[in-house]
Amino acid sequence: MGEIEREEMSSTRWEKEEEEEEEEAQMDIWKYIFGFVELAVIKCAIELGIAEAIEKHGSPMTLSEISSSLGCDTSHLKRIMRFLVQRKIFKGDGCSRGYSQSALSRRLMRNGEHSMASFLLLESSPVMLAPWHSLSARVMANGNPSFAKAHGEDVWRYAAANLDHSNLINEAMACDAKLVMPIIIQSCSEAFHGLKSLVDVGGGNGTAMRILAKACPSIRPINFDLPHVIALCDGDGDGVQHVSGDMFLSVPKADAAFLMWVLHDWSDEECIQILKKCREAISNSKENGRVIIVEAVIEGEGEGEGGKHDGLKDVGLMLDMVMMAHTNFGKERTLKEWEYVIKMAGFSSYTVKPIHAVQSVIMAFY
Repeated sequence: MGEIEREEMSSTRWEKEEEEEEEEAQMDIWKYIFGFVELAVIKCAIELGIAEAIEKHGSPMTLSEISSSLGCDTSHLKRIMRFLVQRKIFKGDGCSRGYSQSALSRRLMRNGEHSMASFLLLESSPVMLAPWHSLSARVMANGNPSFAKAHGEDVWRYAAANLDHSNLINEAMACDAKLVMPIIIQSCSEAFHGLKSLVDVGGGNGTAMRILAKACPSIRPINFDLPHVIALCDGDGDGVQHVSGDMFLSVPKADAAFLMWVLHDWSDEECIQILKKCREAISNSKENGRVIIVEAVIEGEGEGEGGKHDGLKDVGLMLDMVMMAHTNFGKERTLKEWEYVIKMAGFSSYTVKPIHAVQSVIMAFY
């Protein structure tokens, strides 16, 4: 084959790739233009209680049955269901077969076993949506935090002054804890070996420690959070000791400390300060002393997370954008970035174990 023929083939291949890219772009641009629609319609489904109605019915429901049960306008509901079926959130149709649940729709039930409804209601709330409108200003040099620009104070001060929003945050974190804690206990049981006590730092309403108490009754669980959060906990009747305080000042003494989706809210310097307080808290248990960190580990340049499904990796990158919009200096971290804060906090070694979740389990040893 001559040089001219090779150049013609290369040119044809390049033109074909360019055409395919252009066709893909024509489709993809609409996903970004109307990206908010899915969030809004799913929020609508949660607020209406569509999944609960079908679950309670115990069998597929026709459109008229759902409409009657929920008191909805039939014509509007039909359009909502058509949209959700297209996205495989519900199955079937509104005629003879009726609509039925899917694994995804069951996650929209407020009290379902695998519910993520509260998490979606948090992220779709006006309070959490407002900072996104200031993201570009945040990225600019000397840009102010987006949440503070939208609401006049950071997310934690806002939550302390607005208990309804604080509860929404804690309910969202509880959703994740219900899914992730059983996975950690089953696939990373070594994290809890030898422990007589464990303090959950920033544990919200105590969901994670209640799950641990049932699975590992030999461990005394302590749920530690800010006073306005602990004030709404049920007390010690659930087998969990609830303690209020400030993790930047001190952490209750225990054999080990547990932090799930806490450190990504803070800067490196703040993470180091928190981890140092955790290290002080476990100083009497040097043999078993460890800090269990449950966080995403995103891929950095030249490094791989290992063991994570591509979809879960992408969730980590989305979470990084959430941290930029909703916190002052929080971020998702690469393995090298986690190593930095762990070593700077004075821990001698650490291990990382991927699990079937967005997060991995990082254990830092005294």
